[in-house]
Amino acid sequence: MLNASCDHMLAGIKSLKIVKKTGDKHGSWMKDPGKKHTKIYLLNGSVNNVIFEFANIMTFMESNHTLKARRITLPFPWEGTGHIIYQGFLFYHRYGSLNEIIKFNIQKRNITDQMLLPGAGRVPAYQLSPSTKIDLAIDEQGLWAIHAEPETGGNIVITKINHITMAVEHTWDTSCSSKDAEAAFMACNTLYVVYNFPSGGTSRIQCVYDVLDAVNTYEIPVLHFPKRQGSHATIHYNHKEKQLFAWGDGSQIIYKLHTKQKV
Repeated sequence: MLNASCDHMLAGIKSLKIVKKTGDKHGSWMKDPGKKHTKIYLLNGSVNNVIFEFANIMTFMESNHTLKARRITLPFPWEGTGHIIYQGFLFYHRYGSLNEIIKFNIQKRNITDQMLLPGAGRVPAYQLSPSTKIDLAIDEQGLWAIHAEPETGGNIVITKINHITMAVEHTWDTSCSSKDAEAAFMACNTLYVVYNFPSGGTSRIQCVYDVLDAVNTYEIPVLHFPKRQGSHATIHYNHKEKQLFAWGDGSQIIYKLHTKQKV
């Protein structure tokens, strides 16, 4: 099911670039790592039903950027900031539902499929980002869902989902706490959880969970995010570009990563 040839792990966060400052405190922005095009997608707010699609990052960076964007209206709004775009589809937690995930075809503008994620939706995935109950992620292996459950003591649970059939493939209970967590991302079968202070500060990765046990998580030092003080509403890994797309206090940020071979 999972390809063990994915052999790199995160060794550090090298640099950050604040690409733009637009929108609310909460939101997400991303590219589609499953497509060759360079389009940028902006999803502002923790409840909304409009996606902005930009031709490329230069168009996005222009001051009157929304005039040049294609507006895509969803039939149902999203909840939280945990959505992801992959191979031309938006996957998102439907607002007002406990744990319904919708698969939406961006080009055709219609719902292709939906599923329920058992156990999810009752508590936030991350204590410091209470609007996000289900955080979806894409890595080299495809689609994942990240959430927390009362039964696990608030620890984070990760689920591998087949992005074509929308079937659950496997679920792992991790040892990573959602307390003081603000975001997380998947990279190379591995969950990286980002923690902060409730009032905001220097974000840091201090819990790592590799579903294939290829990383000895005890040997990983705490990885600090560079320079910026504040908080993150969303952090998504783009496996094609090997960098993080983050939303922090209304800023759209790219973090470049330093990786190394898994031992």
